[in-house]
Amino acid sequence: MSQVSSGTLSAAALAYLGDAVYEVYVRRHHLVPWAGRATCHRRVVAQVRAEAQAHHLQTLMPYLTPAEHQVIQRGRNGAGRPPRTVDWATYRQATALEALVGHLHLTDPTRLETLLGLLNLDQPVPPSP
Repeated sequence: MSQVSSGTLSAAALAYLGDAVYEVYVRRHHLVPWAGRATCHRRVVAQVRAEAQAHHLQTLMPYLTPAEHQVIQRGRNGAGRPPRTVDWATYRQATALEALVGHLHLTDPTRLETLLGLLNLDQPVPPSP
């Protein structure tokens, strides 16, 4: 596999990678205690939807470095058209979180684990305003 640098990837590519990494993290979190496939799937879907990702980004904002804030901005600005079921602002924030996750996965996996560890993935995410 060739070396991939965060700086050479577009915001969309970072978000694409970050989406997959984030979902694996959430799935791993919900494995123990095992509650069955259907329950685990519902819990994961509730945490990886755009509204939940936007909420989680807001939770992480006070802990981010200036460089991470730049990645967030890059991801937010690189967001494409949202699905019809998600408003523009929520989608941009969710994409920003995914870009940050993709960036940190490539550059600093330990920092990524630290930040994701700050999220409460066992609580329902409040609905968007």
